[in-house]
Amino acid sequence: MCGIAGIVKLDPRDAVEETRLKRMCDTLRHRGPDGEGFFADGPVGLGNRRLAIVDVAGGHLPMANENEKIWIAYNGEIYNHAALRPGLVARGHRYRTRSDAETILHLYEEEGEHCVKRLQGMFAFAIWDRAHHRLLLARDRLGIKPLYYALTDQELVFASEIKAILAAGSLRPTLNETVLPEFLATHFVAGEDTFFQGIRKLLPGRTLSWSLQDGLSTRRYWRLPGEIHQTPATLQDTALELRARLEAAVRSHLMSDVPLGLFLSGGLDSTGLAALMAPLVQEPIRTFAVGFSDPEANELAYARLAARAVGATHRELVVSSREFSEALPRLIWHEDEPIATPASVPLYFVSRLAQEHVKVVLTGEGSDELFLGYPRYGITAWNDRLGRLYQGLVPAPLRGRVPRLISGLPRALRQRAERTFLALPSGPRHRFFENFAAFPEALQQQLLVNPRRAGAKDPYAEGLRYYEEAPGGLLERMSYTDLQTYLVELLMKQDQMSMAASIESRVPFLDHEFVEYAVSIPGRYKLRGWRGKAVLRAALRDVVPREILTRRKMGF
Repeated sequence: MCGIAGIVKLDPRDAVEETRLKRMCDTLRHRGPDGEGFFADGPVGLGNRRLAIVDVAGGHLPMANENEKIWIAYNGEIYNHAALRPGLVARGHRYRTRSDAETILHLYEEEGEHCVKRLQGMFAFAIWDRAHHRLLLARDRLGIKPLYYALTDQELVFASEIKAILAAGSLRPTLNETVLPEFLATHFVAGEDTFFQGIRKLLPGRTLSWSLQDGLSTRRYWRLPGEIHQTPATLQDTALELRARLEAAVRSHLMSDVPLGLFLSGGLDSTGLAALMAPLVQEPIRTFAVGFSDPEANELAYARLAARAVGATHRELVVSSREFSEALPRLIWHEDEPIATPASVPLYFVSRLAQEHVKVVLTGEGSDELFLGYPRYGITAWNDRLGRLYQGLVPAPLRGRVPRLISGLPRALRQRAERTFLALPSGPRHRFFENFAAFPEALQQQLLVNPRRAGAKDPYAEGLRYYEEAPGGLLERMSYTDLQTYLVELLMKQDQMSMAASIESRVPFLDHEFVEYAVSIPGRYKLRGWRGKAVLRAALRDVVPREILTRRKMGF
């Protein structure tokens, strides 16, 4: 895992100053403490900070193909690069390294920007094609690796983190106020916008190309499956297939020339990964956990139980309230945006702990969105089911009196009733989005100095767009939406907090072939009653301790 940066001048007569590339890469030093490299060729410049994982001695970046006509700056891991290599060698390509970056270069020579469709892994890269004077930016399917860009009148600037774009000096850091309503409601910003005017995200599963002749364009090369498998397979049959696919994903994610470990919370997801990982490595796996002094927010006992069950070498730490508070300013700098949820802080501390012993960790991100693990899925399904019965059985005049009755209830009871079908209008806007907003739209009107700003942009526009285009019913649509909005934000935090400690994090649950299968499983196999992840529990029942299988969900 690394950090990349680059500048392309729109006027081919201009030249990129290497000192600017150096400033950009200096801000990314934490992403790549093992070295840096630069490529400058007139109006184009690429920079790379490197955290050496595969081909430690030979995989220096940026890297060129055989005739140095194509250059790449690269961040990520391509798990199938060894499988792709023989075919490329057979076509006449000469490898100089064992690096997965070189496989991308040769694949690009063969297939152009369509090369991304052949890649299995996490990645964000920039390719400069000198022969065609064309830049290609690409980001992996689920958004595991970040990539930002800005287009000014004079140049296109891009980097792994926003702070590196600002270090280039061509943009002033100016607040993008249009994102405030969405951030206040959801605690994240979906879509291309960021908190900085003029700086955009390259969205997951997209490529961006630029040339003087064709200008700038983006293309979506991957989507979540558009169909749900309505097969007669039983839950147990589906669980067996799921288990086999998850084992294959874990195996592929162990590719490394340096020590690996696992973030172990003691929940179903990380414990399942530990159980599948342990038989695939020769030595006891190394696991790392973090907790707080508050018993209500401490999962360390479960993490120890999981570690003992797989014979892991386990390490843990407890974060004090003082350490938590003192870390915040630095972590806000790393995230390039306000920290709205506390999960970033323990993630940073456990990354620092792991970095003392390994260079790579596996984590359980993505499972909750894939298998309906969050409580809000069950609450929304309950509101939808009972709400339809309520509307069908209770006459409209009687329903119209209920809000007035609710307003007269004691505060605690009233607050609960206001979040049920008795008070919420039907539909995803109110029951799935607004019902779980940190600052609902009505409260934003009171909070913002300029109330008109709250209504200037629909805070749920991106989520509703994904919801409406999703296949299946309510359960499938909620998963489909969160995989492309909320999860992308979590992955950004995962990346930036682990990179703040100079450690690479990998997410086997987000192997794209595994995701394609998991998304196609009907929601009724995932959410049963109030409990999510039913099919995943069934798949891992024989390897996860019973106390963990049946425990309630916690989070940092």
